[in-house]
Amino acid sequence: MKVLVFAASNSRQSINQQLASYAASLIPNAEVEVLDLNDYEMPIYSIERETQSGIPDQAQRFFAKIGAADAIVVSFAEHNGSYSAAYKNLFDWTSRIDKQVYQNTPMLMMATSPGPGGAQSVLASAVGSAPFFAADVKASLSVPSFFDNFDSEAGELTNTELKQQLEAALQLLH
Repeated sequence: MKVLVFAASNSRQSINQQLASYAASLIPNAEVEVLDLNDYEMPIYSIERETQSGIPDQAQRFFAKIGAADAIVVSFAEHNGSYSAAYKNLFDWTSRIDKQVYQNTPMLMMATSPGPGGAQSVLASAVGSAPFFAADVKASLSVPSFFDNFDSEAGELTNTELKQQLEAALQLLH
């Protein structure tokens, strides 16, 4: 099983990247590819830029990576209650290739934040809009208070209940 993993964040110290990578590591016999959104940085989307220069190679590569995956694990960073600008721009460009960005690939959508909200606003938005972009969301999980529930040194969830919820969610990707 080829699993594509990324955080919807361009932070080099992304807690969402830590969470997504950890989740993927729990999938037995998976071939995991972790993407860094910094490798997909492009000009801010506009119809004028698209008309003038076409769709950037970074969006084409991202779309191809999704198409080659058997499953996707993504964790969304929440910026002011919504998507990070880095993710939203990549998504906007990619949606111009094909509105079915996620190509019916089974997905686990997650989110975390340092606070008790666990980035639930952005996760709800992502899950709610997913069907419009051909996302086959098998499960979603919010991890509140990241630093209280995740050991960054060991790279794992320490909260037993959240770990069980994550393991159950991952079973749905098979």
